[in-house]
Amino acid sequence: MAVTAPPASSSPSAGAPLPPLARTLVQQTLLTAAEAEALNKQAAVSKQSFTDELFLQGKVNDAEIARVISNTFGYPLLDLNAVLVELLPTNLIDPKLVMQLRVVALNKRGNRLAVMMSDPTNAQALEKIKFQTQLAVDPIVVEHKKLMVVVEKLGQTAEQNLDSLIGDDFSLDMPMEEEQAPTDTADVDDAPVVKFLQKILLDAINQGASDLHFEPFEKFYRIRLRIDGVLREVAQPPLVIKDKLASRIKVISKLDISEKRVPQDGRMKLALSQSRAIDFRVSTLPTLFGEKIVMRILDPAAAKMGIEALGYEPEQKQVLLDAVRRPYGMVLVTGPTGSGKTVSLYTCLNILNEPGINISTAEDPAEINLPGVNQVNVNEKAGLTFAAALKAFLRQDPDVIMVGEIRDLETADISIKAAQTGHMVFSTLHTNDAPTTLTRMLNMGVPAFNIAASVILITAQRLARRLCSCKQPLQVSDQALLDAGFQERDLDGSWQPYRPVGCERCGGSGYKGRVGIYQVMPITDAIQRIILEHGNALQIATQAQKEGVKDLRQSGLLKVKQGLTSIEEVLSCTNE
Repeated sequence: MAVTAPPASSSPSAGAPLPPLARTLVQQTLLTAAEAEALNKQAAVSKQSFTDELFLQGKVNDAEIARVISNTFGYPLLDLNAVLVELLPTNLIDPKLVMQLRVVALNKRGNRLAVMMSDPTNAQALEKIKFQTQLAVDPIVVEHKKLMVVVEKLGQTAEQNLDSLIGDDFSLDMPMEEEQAPTDTADVDDAPVVKFLQKILLDAINQGASDLHFEPFEKFYRIRLRIDGVLREVAQPPLVIKDKLASRIKVISKLDISEKRVPQDGRMKLALSQSRAIDFRVSTLPTLFGEKIVMRILDPAAAKMGIEALGYEPEQKQVLLDAVRRPYGMVLVTGPTGSGKTVSLYTCLNILNEPGINISTAEDPAEINLPGVNQVNVNEKAGLTFAAALKAFLRQDPDVIMVGEIRDLETADISIKAAQTGHMVFSTLHTNDAPTTLTRMLNMGVPAFNIAASVILITAQRLARRLCSCKQPLQVSDQALLDAGFQERDLDGSWQPYRPVGCERCGGSGYKGRVGIYQVMPITDAIQRIILEHGNALQIATQAQKEGVKDLRQSGLLKVKQGLTSIEEVLSCTNE
């Protein structure tokens, strides 16, 4: 009679269906039905998975479980003793998921991620990994105890304990640019927080990150780095340090540590050696659970790399250099935030930076210190706007003027008049490509004849991830290449597309560094006529194509032919 009785309501786990692994072990006679049921109930009570409870109880040998799972479900079996843990990619799966789900990434090939786990029948875990990585997941069976050793090792690497950082020997110094920051905040100079911040900054520089994000939430605090344009979580320090960490950053950035209600902007410098220092642009933003802080890494050496290192094609580079060396006119650089506009502008300024040339810049704020260039930080509150700075420049006999961004009609008007009266003017606009930049200026209210008479060249740009040396040839059909934007004449077999693979050097992503993709459009007589006739961006783009100007997609596909990046990367950062 007890067998036919309904489940007791006082036991929520009673009658719960057995997971696939439990049923398999019963079928293989490695567990009895009663043992499997008992383990399942105990797992529900202790709020953990059946797998964790099974291995905790030790009722079945780890190696035997791995063999049964591999044979029954058809997953490959791997001996972790043959794997070098130091070479495993650590940035493919969120460290929280590694610890929570007991999974470790083995490698990434294309859009597929191989993960090592002791229970690949856990569909929920596979879905979480797939959602977080946006990759198809291929499970590989490994023994549980060996896997836990690797998980713990990776967990210690990803989650640095603040206490362990106290004894670290950091020789880095953080000098202020002018007077020293206030030192009356003893709580900020907490040794663990100071050393933790220094370590995070040093890691960001060593990994080639472009910015750091310190983000407080209700239940946790996370730190992310943007590497090659992709954000990656690197640490989740204790939530209690969020205020001390924010205060430390604000002190060395010369910000008001008592003001937490409004955004603030500042900058700081990290001395790596006597000859090299890295600037950080710091922005704070009040959120629901504390201040989010973003630090952009500004390496002054980037502006001195030379135009050859930026990725311009030879004909594009020559057109740009011809425009830059003209005595007057306006050169505009356009693209989204983080597309490398600042580095391009400073590279142009560096070409012109000679003792006989007077160069002045108005920026919000000045991002890279360039000796020999008079740089002005815009201060809206004090009345020092872009327009006010430009008016002052024109009274100081400039040869070259750089405006950080044309945001309004007044700034555009003064910039254009400067370009028409014997000055070389550089600036940026936020538009999708070169042709739409001209129509954007028309929409701002700039007269068409002023645009036609002053703008001499527009460069649109994007940054695409560069393939790592572990890349492999990609077999793709001619139709797929045509769909991507290649022409029939490109399908001559003289080049080979490549795909990302992943190795230790690139952290498993298949990409290392970035390469510029450019649309360099000189304003010819024909384009000037279209502007004067109030033509639209499509007409300008059509004429530019006739004149041999490559759009962003075409320039990107040329980088694919050169083996520098992949087809999917170009498709993701450009439009047809």
